[in-house]
Amino acid sequence: MTTETGQLYIVATPIGNLADISQRALDILARVDWIAAEDTRHSSRLLQHYGIQSKLLALHDHNEKQRAASLLEKLQQGQSIALISDAGTPLISDPGYSLVRHCQQAGVQVVPVPGACALIAALSAAGLPTDQFLFIGFLAAKQQQRLNQLQAIPAGVGTLVCYETARRIQDTLQDVQQVFGHERELVLAKELTKTFEHFARGTAEDILQWLQEDAKRCQGEMVLMIAPTAKTESEISEAALHTLKLLMAELPLKKAAALTAEIHGLKKNALYQHGLSLQQK
Repeated sequence: MTTETGQLYIVATPIGNLADISQRALDILARVDWIAAEDTRHSSRLLQHYGIQSKLLALHDHNEKQRAASLLEKLQQGQSIALISDAGTPLISDPGYSLVRHCQQAGVQVVPVPGACALIAALSAAGLPTDQFLFIGFLAAKQQQRLNQLQAIPAGVGTLVCYETARRIQDTLQDVQQVFGHERELVLAKELTKTFEHFARGTAEDILQWLQEDAKRCQGEMVLMIAPTAKTESEISEAALHTLKLLMAELPLKKAAALTAEIHGLKKNALYQHGLSLQQK
């Protein structure tokens, strides 16, 4: 007699408003054998609110690789597990990758239970292009690494989206302005679905000024969105492109873009982004 393998459910939970959870998610959380949570203390409040008594265990960045094997064993014994994060959809800048990977390789069924996601919620109401976007998660904590990340993003990827902490948001906005220029349109979504939900729109300088007007505005979780460049490759003249290619053969890209911009009266970031796309071909 063989034991039927259990299922791993990837369950989205609210990012703020507790009502933003599906009936399906509640049903699954109530009937699984185990709930693997990023922070059991945090998640217990959600479960208590809905009267869910399934057993909790911790699965976070510091123990996931070690715990994945024991959870896989439980699943292979026929037990069912729901994976949740502190808020939103697991694995979207949250733990869970190692566990899901182990399960997929072992032939254990992984079932998504969709719901709230800060990334999608922010994009849906930002008023920026959504036909193409690039999600880059959390940017690096150190400035030079953060600048390198931003400068490495190729042109033509659409709206850029990242998560940011309240503690670093002002530094990040200054770096965004340095890399993408003073005129790029941004939207900062904060405290999504909560009482003080707000979308701040404008340039990096505009949003910095708004944050600095009230210290309380630099609180809570944030999603930063950067509009695609308004200047397309077709708007860069053939002469400017020729100059850029010649200079790139002799100089670092950053310097080549700056000199080309000065020679042809263009914005150096558009040239820099185009140069990156040339390097990747």
